[in-house]
Amino acid sequence: NSVVTQFDKDDVESAGLVKFDFLGLRTLTIIDWAVKHINKRREREGEQPLAIEEIALEDEGTFKLLQAANTTAVFQLESRGMKDLITRLQPDTFEDIVALVALFRPGPLQSGMVDDFINRKHGRAEVDYFHPDLEPVLTPTYGVILYQEQVMQIAQVLAGYTLGGADMLRRAMGKKKPEEMAKQREIFMEGAVERDVDKDLATLIFDLMEKFAGYGFNKSHSAAYALLSYQTAWLKFHYPAEFMAAVLSSDMDNTDKVVGLIEDCHKQNLEVRPPGINESVYQFGVHDPQTVIYGLGAIKGVGGAALDGIIEERETNGPFEDLYDFCRRNDTRKVNRRVMEALIKAGAMDALGTNRASLMASLNNAMQLAEQNQSAALAGQNDLFGSDDAPDEHANVHVVEVDDWEDEIRLFNEKETLGLYLTGHPIDRYEEELRQFTDCSLADVAGIAPMDTGGNGYRQRGKQCRLAGLMISLRTRKTARGGKMVTAVLDDRTARIEMTIFDDVNEQYGHLLQKDKLLIVEGAVSWDDFNGAWNMRAKTVYDITQAREHFSRCLEISVNKTRFNGDWSSTNITQQLTSVLQTYREGTCPVCVNYNSGTETTRLTLGDDWKIQPTDELLNRLQNLLSDEQVRMVY
Repeated sequence: NSVVTQFDKDDVESAGLVKFDFLGLRTLTIIDWAVKHINKRREREGEQPLAIEEIALEDEGTFKLLQAANTTAVFQLESRGMKDLITRLQPDTFEDIVALVALFRPGPLQSGMVDDFINRKHGRAEVDYFHPDLEPVLTPTYGVILYQEQVMQIAQVLAGYTLGGADMLRRAMGKKKPEEMAKQREIFMEGAVERDVDKDLATLIFDLMEKFAGYGFNKSHSAAYALLSYQTAWLKFHYPAEFMAAVLSSDMDNTDKVVGLIEDCHKQNLEVRPPGINESVYQFGVHDPQTVIYGLGAIKGVGGAALDGIIEERETNGPFEDLYDFCRRNDTRKVNRRVMEALIKAGAMDALGTNRASLMASLNNAMQLAEQNQSAALAGQNDLFGSDDAPDEHANVHVVEVDDWEDEIRLFNEKETLGLYLTGHPIDRYEEELRQFTDCSLADVAGIAPMDTGGNGYRQRGKQCRLAGLMISLRTRKTARGGKMVTAVLDDRTARIEMTIFDDVNEQYGHLLQKDKLLIVEGAVSWDDFNGAWNMRAKTVYDITQAREHFSRCLEISVNKTRFNGDWSSTNITQQLTSVLQTYREGTCPVCVNYNSGTETTRLTLGDDWKIQPTDELLNRLQNLLSDEQVRMVY
């Protein structure tokens, strides 16, 4: 029987009742979804269904995954600090995973317990059990008192405590009440001496118990968590597509999480396809062992009712043939223009037309004809006998064929409807250049655990560094002193980080702070306890043109006869280069020209009057005149 009470836990226990904590974990749902995906595949392949509770706990592949710290999305083991601990510990048994969960807390990390545990595991330090009778108790943790249950077992083995008495000792040590501890020390010493334990040794062991009881973790809790950690690691190793689809589905409303998870899919050589109107369901799905399909439910601006109708129609009457067929078979009151535009922008309709731009251009015609036919059907004007001689409705659809959107437009539309760039990233074209400007990627910073004070140098007071990313959000508020503080989010495809720009910096660089603009930012990175994430305090901000000017030595142009898109003559080349460069003068970046006449190469450095602003537009014009290889920034 259970009792509902408003007493707190202490009063409940004083009344003779037992308090239970029931913890609901989303991870259980993720495992359930992953297993369902897996069993669909196993059924198709004629295999027996998977029962996750029956997997072996000694799987070699799973431990290889753990030892490589490939633990993104693995329960309790995915933070940067935990990954560092895993790399040092190199777990090879289930007991090691149980210990990982218990060790990764401020107490053990700061007390030296973690280093002691790792050194003993790898034979770099001697294992000491203090007393022969304690060897069975402390063997799983290499002689380190790690769990609360070990404190209780030591009291039972050495001092004859009952199980209830040992639990009272554990509570007293945890609460550190001096009067109670003095009483327990006396009981422990008397019991130990009665069992022929040396008094000095008993004192040493009690002192150790008292010291580590404050750090001790409940092993039954740790073991339950470790089992979920192992199961999720096993799923990630053996069925990565099914597992990642389940994890993505659980976080599909959290764009920041989805960005990181998709990046992890790429690291596992998994393809993440855009949503497909003929194959996607509401959640993320699996196409094959190496392919995850985006869920329709993750598309912004498409409601659940519209998706339910689309999926039901597809499952009842088969795949949609083209855009008109889609419009004709769905209720346009629910699946309206806004919904269809979102589906096209997200890539969900790619299978129904030549390209996304053509689908968008044809949408008017397809919707009008579909609405006419639906109205006619409702009015009873459809062919009474279903004659085969009825006109082909598709013949009346005017399909508009146009060139596809430029990458920039396609990616912008994906960002608008999916919350992220899926088939690429605006930053991709700058990737090589940004390596010249920055110290690391955002993922290198965002993944560091706040308690990790190792060799990385990121501490509470902050570390100076230079980062780059797209500004995807921007908000301004007044400070207590009447100034302005800007908070923005940078995204470089690998991760996101929040950036704070105070009034003095904002006055100097505020004109650069624009949404969807690529910025290179210098500043201090620190842990924000309130938000539970890393934050950068900006000091200097550059756009891509300014960064090129600041960090480059020159713009180098190589001209040769075989790669020039015009009449080959020194006069013609000079005229065309002059025409292109003229508009971008008054910058600070020198221009160097390598001129190959066919017999020899001459290097020219143009004068200060021809120093330019190396904008994207200039580089594009030069590359169109010559080629990508003949135009480059030298850093």
